[in-house]
Amino acid sequence: MSQKILRLPAVKSESGLSRSTIYLRIVQGLWTKPVSLGARAVGWPSSEVVAINLARIAGKSDEEIRTLVAKLEAARKIAV
Repeated sequence: MSQKILRLPAVKSESGLSRSTIYLRIVQGLWTKPVSLGARAVGWPSSEVVAINLARIAGKSDEEIRTLVAKLEAARKIAV
């Protein structure tokens, strides 16, 4: 299964959020941390962006989204 890594402009476009809001949500546990792509580049797996957007659309609470974010980040360590 192929998965894209989205850079910040694409994440902003997909989510409708600003850069500062995305990073604030990371601190709050409401968005996944970016993955390193190199010395000065980061991105987010597209499936994580979609999952978080779908949770927001479904009206999930912040606590439910925190749980989702924790599961998504844990799944990164399992995936090979």
